Amino acid sequence: MTVKLSVIYYSATGTVRGMAERLAAAAEQAGAEVRLRQVERQATGGEKAATDAQSAEAEAAQGAPGATADDVVWADAVLFGSPTRYGNIAGQLKIFLDSLGAQWAQGQLADKVYAGFTSSQTAHGGQETTLLALYNSIYHFGGIIVPPGYTAGLKFVDGNPYGVSHVTGANNDQPLGQAELDALDHLATRVVTIAGRLAGE
Repeated sequence: MTVKLSVIYYSATGTVRGMAERLAAAAEQAGAEVRLRQVERQATGGEKAATDAQSAEAEAAQGAPGATADDVVWADAVLFGSPTRYGNIAGQLKIFLDSLGAQWAQGQLADKVYAGFTSSQTAHGGQETTLLALYNSIYHFGGIIVPPGYTAGLKFVDGNPYGVSHVTGANNDQPLGQAELDALDHLATRVVTIAGRLAGE
C-alpha cells in the first residue's frame, strides 16, 4: 500500500511554500502519493491591507491548489505548515483547522500521522511554540504526532526536535540553507516511513 501524504500550508511571503514544496518532493522520493495544497488567504485585521493583498495575490498565483477537508480525510499522513504569528500558527491555517469540525465529529481525522513546519523572521520568533500550538489541534483530532526529535545527526545542526523551522531575516530574504533542506527531507521521510508502518506496509 502506498502512503498518501498531504502537505497543507499557509504562506504569506513564499518561504513556507518553498518548505512545503521541498517536503512534497522528498515524500514522493520516499514513495508516497502526495497532495500539495495551500490554505486560502482570509483577511486578518492586523495586516497591511494594500501591500498584503498584492503579495497574497502573487503568492496564490504561484502556490498549490486550495486545501479542502478531503485532503486531510484522504491522507494517511499530513504535514501542516505556517509562519509564526506571535508564537502561534497564522489565523488562516487556524481557520482551516477549525473548519474540520464535521470530519472530526465522524472520527475522520484520527489515527493519522501528523507533523509541522514553520518560519519566522527572527531566531527566537516563536518557532517551537508555533509547532506546539499546532499540535494542540492534532491531540483533539486523535492524531499521531511524529516529530523528528533527534533521530538523525542532522537534527543537532537544525536544532528543532518539534518539526522543521527556518529564520527568514527581517526582510524575509534568507533562503533555505542546507541544514533546513536536510531537516525537511528527514521529516518527510520519517513521516512517510512511520505512516507506512502503521498502515502495515
